[in-house]
Amino acid sequence: MKTRLACLSNKSDSYTDFTEFLPPAQDRTTRCLKLTKEEVIRWADSFDVLLSHKYGLAAFRAFLKTEFSDENIEFWMACEEYKKIKTPAKLVTKANKIYNEFIDVKAPREVNIDFRTREVTRQSLEEPTPSSLNEVQARVHSLMEKDSYPRFLRSKIYQDLLKTQYTHCQRNSV
Repeated sequence: MKTRLACLSNKSDSYTDFTEFLPPAQDRTTRCLKLTKEEVIRWADSFDVLLSHKYGLAAFRAFLKTEFSDENIEFWMACEEYKKIKTPAKLVTKANKIYNEFIDVKAPREVNIDFRTREVTRQSLEEPTPSSLNEVQARVHSLMEKDSYPRFLRSKIYQDLLKTQYTHCQRNSV
């Protein structure tokens, strides 16, 4: 029983390995991109600023994983990809995948939405369009913005990022 409960103690305040979402260390390359303290500070300006920054999104995802609640950001990202689909056949396939993974009451990674939103989404996906998931995505976005985002800004992950500047280097293509 003790070992089963031990995994629950890995909350964000005790999380110490942030390297999974940070740029890789230098490896003899010539082109470098920096993650500056100013960029990290800007993530606190708004939730949308955080989500629009590659490393901000990655840090937020890592934080949610420590809280065992990453299904919301994974759903939001799946919706962003869904909106980019151009062909009707691919829309149907992706819509079904998203519904089965995140929206259905039996979904393995079910997002927390109300019955009305779930029903409206189900009906909307009967004939999917690129905007079929907009309402449910907005609900999940709002939930993360009001709940998870403030906790992220207080988390050890974010506070440690404020204290450090990282350099990301990539090889130039030949």
